[in-house]
Amino acid sequence: MFLDQILESIRMATARPRLQKRLKRLLGAHPVSIAIYLLVMWGLIELALKGSAAMGYNWQWYRVPKYFFTEGADGITIGAIPWGLVGTLTLSGLAFALAFLIGLVIALLRLSDLMVGPAVARVFLEVIRNMPLLVLLYVFYYVFGPIFGLDRYSASVLCLAFFHGALMSEIFRGGINAVARGQWEAAESIGMTKGQIYRYIILPQSVKFMLPPMTSEVVNMIKSSAIVSVIAVVELTTVGRNIISDTYMSFEIWFTIAAVYMAVTLIISTFASYLERRYAVRD
Repeated sequence: MFLDQILESIRMATARPRLQKRLKRLLGAHPVSIAIYLLVMWGLIELALKGSAAMGYNWQWYRVPKYFFTEGADGITIGAIPWGLVGTLTLSGLAFALAFLIGLVIALLRLSDLMVGPAVARVFLEVIRNMPLLVLLYVFYYVFGPIFGLDRYSASVLCLAFFHGALMSEIFRGGINAVARGQWEAAESIGMTKGQIYRYIILPQSVKFMLPPMTSEVVNMIKSSAIVSVIAVVELTTVGRNIISDTYMSFEIWFTIAAVYMAVTLIISTFASYLERRYAVRD
């Protein structure tokens, strides 16, 4: 009798249209993708376990929590990994803000009617996009750094900003071009200036086209920020390397660092998906 009541409660709960829709989306939308994901994760774990067993590696997971926080007589002390994450997010946030401005300016230059605007934008894009990020970082730190008095942190922010700004400029350009030409003509017919057209008509409507690829750029920037560890800028990957050099816990620390990166990027992607559904401009 008790089991029948439970089953009846579950049946009544799942009869709600909204819940049915969510369950269908969760269980039936991408079963193959979920299976492939679980299979890949299982394979990676198996490879890691077999590799560590072949090397005679001694797992020491019990030592990892102290790098997140420790509890003592004076209270809870934040460990090195959270501080490294703060460094990563701060670095990525500054670089993204600057990259956003650079990308918008380059996109507007490329779409402008100025004589040299499109040429300058194209040269900028070709130089930045065809240079590996590591080489670009060395250029900013070892070449521009001594010339302009840049420290390693400033060089890292500028490097990430210019690299991702070039990519964002194409996102801006694609989003602006995706807006129907009739919107321009209608705005011009009522006497709006080009600046007003961009501000009130074109850019707001291009958001729905730019948001998905812009989310990918944010995620890529957070992952790309790990490259600055080669010049010893304090962020998550640098903290991980320092911990490994002190403890020799390569597997545990790198798995932990990877999990932290994954958690952050998943949160950002989920939030961006919500914004895309909430504020998307309907056709």
